[in-house]
Amino acid sequence: MTETSRAVRHQVTFEGLHGVGLAADRWEPVDPHGTVVLLHGGGQTRHSWTRTARRLAARGWRAVTVDARGHGDSAWAPTGVYRLDDMVGDLLHMVESLAEPPVVIGASMGGRTALVTAGEHPGAVAGLVLVDIAPRLDPAGQARVRAFMRGAPNGFASLEEAAEAVRAYNPHRRPTSGPEGLRKNLRLREDGRWHWHWDPRFLSFTADPANTSEERMTEAARRVAAPALLVRGRHSDMVTAEAAAELLALIPTARLVEVPAGHMIAGDDNDVFTRAVHEFLSAEAEGRSDRLPR
Repeated sequence: MTETSRAVRHQVTFEGLHGVGLAADRWEPVDPHGTVVLLHGGGQTRHSWTRTARRLAARGWRAVTVDARGHGDSAWAPTGVYRLDDMVGDLLHMVESLAEPPVVIGASMGGRTALVTAGEHPGAVAGLVLVDIAPRLDPAGQARVRAFMRGAPNGFASLEEAAEAVRAYNPHRRPTSGPEGLRKNLRLREDGRWHWHWDPRFLSFTADPANTSEERMTEAARRVAAPALLVRGRHSDMVTAEAAAELLALIPTARLVEVPAGHMIAGDDNDVFTRAVHEFLSAEAEGRSDRLPR
């Protein structure tokens, strides 16, 4: 474990749906205001949230980052099939093991999971932060993400080659570290090549209409009662300004913050993103205390 601004990080494991093991990091402040669960996007790992989790914990929030099934250090789906319902079930199992309903922050795929959970299971979450995700997504942006994820079926010869692929996909991102920073997102396999740290069978996820249903996402949004925040990348090729406005109309409790970033907001501009999330959490905590009996 490591200490970060009076917060201690623990490596933990949660049991997901049907016993799938979910690897996670938990940052524990001395006197937490509440719990935040952070869900990454497709093809990422919990380490994409490290800077955000560390900063939120330094401000007094218990922060839990988790590898989705089939990603990072979590177990792969025994059947090789990845469904949105499985990921919602994983989150519900996690929530049951926590001391209180958490605020859930979800990016892209993780945002789908968070939105459906909040809408279809009232009371499961105390708040909802959707990071560049909405019921209606731009088809061209979705196709670009799929192309990137399918772009190296035989892996990479080196970390630098993988870094070049990331730079080509997101040329506007400010560099934060060298190729070594990708080690947690890649596996060095017996063939001597570096492969993304997720089950290749996960690629079927976005091809299954049940996992990307705009109708289901829209209906879930209509039923969200918890405080909500949509963080949209101003340069996003996934969530248009019109799609963001549609989401705000569906969720009366929601408000919008736009960040000068693309789809990968937490990585593109972590300072602005974390500040916006912390302001939302502070307002949510204040509102929660006002609702307590006096």
